[in-house]
Amino acid sequence: MATRAATPWGPAELVEELTVPQQAGSKRFASKVQLLETAKGERLVRFSYAGAGGGTRGPVTLRERDIGRLKAALAKHPTLAETLGLGS
Repeated sequence: MATRAATPWGPAELVEELTVPQQAGSKRFASKVQLLETAKGERLVRFSYAGAGGGTRGPVTLRERDIGRLKAALAKHPTLAETLGLGS
């Protein structure tokens, strides 16, 4: 996993990343949520998806049933959950 990311606001460090596996018919892909931080300390959240062959694309839309998977995954990523306002 890369530790740096290019953003419209300049380079940022990857702080946390989670992956939500999804399926649409026979197509399998994964949505990703990344917590990034700029050199000035600004936090950015990036949503993207990756197909079976790799390669990251965006934007991404999560279905209601996928939100439950996202919430479950956030339990293992407290800083990202807090940034999204979903922390305990």
